Amino acid sequence: MKLRNWAQVGLITCLAGPAFAQTAATTPAPEAKPVETIIVTGSSIRRQVENSALPLQIVSREDLKREGISSPEQLVAYLTANVAGIDNLASNADVTENRGARGGSFANLRGQGSAGTLILLNGRRVAAHGINGGAVDINQLPIAAMQRVDVLKDGASAIYGTDAIGGVMNFITRTDYQGLNARVFTDVTEEGGGNIYQASLMGGYGDISTQNFNIMATVSYRKNDELLASERDFIDTFQINRGLSPDTRGTPFGTIFPLTTSATSPFTPNGTLWGTTATAPLVPGSTTLRYTNGVNPLALPGGLGCSAIKDMDDYAEQIWFSPTNSVTASLACSWDSGEQASIQQQQETLNGLVRAVYRVGKHEIVGEFTASDATADNRFSHIQLTPNATAIGGPDSTSLNFAYFRIPGVNDAVYDRIANALVAAFPTDTALAARRALNLPIAMRWRCIECGRREVSTNTKTSRYFVGADGPLPFGDWNYRVGASQATSEAESTLGSGYYYRNAFSVNGVQKNNGIVNVFNSGVLNPFLLPGQQQTAAALTALETASARGVTLFGGKFTVTQFDGSMSGPLFELPGGKAYAAIGVDFRTEEYAFNGDRRVAAERANILGAPFDDANALSNVSRDVKAVFAEMVFPVLDNLEFTIAGRVDEYDGFGRTTNPKYSFRYSPLDMLTFRGSYSTGFRVPSFNQIYNGVTAVDLALGSAVVDPKTCATLVVSTLPGCGNILDLGPVRELTGGNLGLGPEEAENLSLGFVLKFAKNASATVDWWRIERTGTIASLTRTQLQQNYTDFESKFVRDPVSGRIITIDRRILNAGGSLMEGMEISLRNSGEIMGTKWSAALDGTHIINRQSKLLPSAAYGANEVDKWTRFQDLTLSWRHNAFVTLSRGDWAATLSQSYRPSYLDNANYLGIASGVVVPANYQQRVKSYTTYNTTVTYRGIKNMVITGGIKNLLNEDPPFTLNYDSDLGSGSSWDPRVADPRGRAFTLSLEYEF
Repeated sequence: MKLRNWAQVGLITCLAGPAFAQTAATTPAPEAKPVETIIVTGSSIRRQVENSALPLQIVSREDLKREGISSPEQLVAYLTANVAGIDNLASNADVTENRGARGGSFANLRGQGSAGTLILLNGRRVAAHGINGGAVDINQLPIAAMQRVDVLKDGASAIYGTDAIGGVMNFITRTDYQGLNARVFTDVTEEGGGNIYQASLMGGYGDISTQNFNIMATVSYRKNDELLASERDFIDTFQINRGLSPDTRGTPFGTIFPLTTSATSPFTPNGTLWGTTATAPLVPGSTTLRYTNGVNPLALPGGLGCSAIKDMDDYAEQIWFSPTNSVTASLACSWDSGEQASIQQQQETLNGLVRAVYRVGKHEIVGEFTASDATADNRFSHIQLTPNATAIGGPDSTSLNFAYFRIPGVNDAVYDRIANALVAAFPTDTALAARRALNLPIAMRWRCIECGRREVSTNTKTSRYFVGADGPLPFGDWNYRVGASQATSEAESTLGSGYYYRNAFSVNGVQKNNGIVNVFNSGVLNPFLLPGQQQTAAALTALETASARGVTLFGGKFTVTQFDGSMSGPLFELPGGKAYAAIGVDFRTEEYAFNGDRRVAAERANILGAPFDDANALSNVSRDVKAVFAEMVFPVLDNLEFTIAGRVDEYDGFGRTTNPKYSFRYSPLDMLTFRGSYSTGFRVPSFNQIYNGVTAVDLALGSAVVDPKTCATLVVSTLPGCGNILDLGPVRELTGGNLGLGPEEAENLSLGFVLKFAKNASATVDWWRIERTGTIASLTRTQLQQNYTDFESKFVRDPVSGRIITIDRRILNAGGSLMEGMEISLRNSGEIMGTKWSAALDGTHIINRQSKLLPSAAYGANEVDKWTRFQDLTLSWRHNAFVTLSRGDWAATLSQSYRPSYLDNANYLGIASGVVVPANYQQRVKSYTTYNTTVTYRGIKNMVITGGIKNLLNEDPPFTLNYDSDLGSGSSWDPRVADPRGRAFTLSLEYEF
């Protein structure tokens, strides 16, 4: 399966100087001095870094300073090889957020997913995020201590094992620092909000070469201020002329709905003012259509208008409804939930590193400890109350039996104002007038602004202990390398503001909590506040009695304990030089625990909208991994070299998997080198995918489901075999984890060249192709029915009657994906009249991305440059370019970042059907180009001062038909493409004591 070929670390540094080095594999110039042999990322063999064969991008400390990058998340966003997804601190910020992204940011090299990108610290694994349990949160890594970051853009399972499908990011810390270094950094936006502050202190003592030891420590603090969507003008969901408008009719000024009730319905046994879907007022001119999809008093004739209330406007029913019934929502208002989102989450991070090295002869013993403590506050739109008529059955009841009752002396004036306005708007509706005469309560959808924005605070603590040694073996020129480590990530999410218990709950006659439904039904809250009005002190006090602030949502802990050892050295002479080999072992134990609601089970009163995950609680699951690996390098000729590597992994529960890698490097000319590789790779399922709880739910009686074995149309009808299987008896549907999951597998192929056409000028082009099979997914019922032949076992039948009794929709291995692309790197540098200059460009071109549901199926359409929901956005071309000038104590850089145009979202019903063609509708999102500049001064002894401007031209993110519920990041922009902060000013002060 996939293997990482030995990464080419240093050649790029030589070619690029202070630039982002994309790749390197050229023959050293004849006059070059010997270079020390080291272990490079992607290989187990000590060798000169100039002689590596595969694409490796090296990001140095100077590169980070030049671009104003102060966090691993910013680095990943900058890399062109990273395909942007929604797992960062800007995406997934609203109600769409899943548990796996809380407070974390993840890498996604070559679009293979965060679980398909291996993250290393000094060549060893770190723990996956404690809540996510499947991928590493890169923000835990101590970037202030980094010497460089190696980005290996090739499969590497033959060296590292699982996850290294899209590539490897190896964060490498400084190793022999002496002195004391202090650095402060600010990144302040021009428009306010989203400021970034960082301070670090690093100290080291001891010279390895003369004193045989070095001890180094660093501590760093970083704070991201929250950036609200309302602080940026380009975020505006009410742009109906461009095809964008919010779908929510849960508004701060309540939108009235019908509610089906009965004589046994609690709270509303006599019905509500607006009636039911069968008795609500008719649309004028129609005998069948009724105003069943929302009526807001502001939108009635003579009303103030929806826009009278902040962040409200007319509901665009023509976008969200079909033409036949859109009029039923024509008197509704909507509310811009996107304005409430955090488009940069507030986060504080403290991390540190202590590293000690002791040399005994030619042997070095290393001890290392890293730790981090990060808190991310995720805030998003206010809670919406939507009524139902469900009876309260216990503390975990989802009942929302709320309505606005007329209570004399409390709210009668407000009730009368609203009820009279409704009757006046429909003077011929005698049924409505009759219900008004009875003072029936008003059912509505209401957005509780006074409740505050919902907040989930996630604290993540990580640590890693490592001890290792390396040095020469007593035979030949062989060396050994051994290490042992244990890394842990523990995270916990806690509810903050904006979350409330649904209903009051008592134990043994003692009330444990009040409920927001009870507060609402008391009449003390006013859901129809006019402009300038506000809730009373009594109402706010009552709300606080129902607050669920401080309740633990869930938490998790991931631990990886690893021991590895390898040895490498020469084998024999070949015409091109010595053949080298390496052999090693890797033993690893991974442990994971996930807990849900920690309250006493019998007292778990339901919290409105809280995304608990109790069904998937896991108690200390684990697996052992044992592996052996080998690598051999054969310099067949002076200009031709082959490398063969392979690894055998044995996983608890999965058995054995073998993954080879073959690569070559050929230099027909001193200035030209060809290179290529083939490898296989794999990714084992996460603990969640295997062990998540299985949920069994009987399909609703109103569902229409056929037996796909007997009904080719898959539609319930009178045709033979097409009856509704629910008429024969109940059918249960299973979802959740799958103990029988197997690993995903991949094949990786690459071919490229490095052309060094002048002393300091080079060009690198690498074509690559990755095909994955056995993709881990959860299929819909319809997908299973459409592919019954392949998934017949998912339909469990009664052994006697043969009818379907269970449909198994648990996670499975199905389908595959195919990606193909090219990476390009250009470098040049020189000197003119005493001024040194360098220029570079790194670009990634994605040629093709396709997927398929079944292994036997053909691949679908190309997904490149097409908007997607909840997935990666794969762009055809991304590049970063820069020019640097330096003279004396001064240096200046101008850089450019480019993201292309792509096909916009066209899924909204009215637009997709062609019924609505907005006046300014555009099918494609515009390209996005930004410029950054920095100036560095070194004229003060021991001090480096760097000032810069990010987004020099203050370019707004391009408009896209992105509603808040699509990506959870506000609206009308895409966090997978753009930076919402706008123009920002950076200042870095660094002093060496």
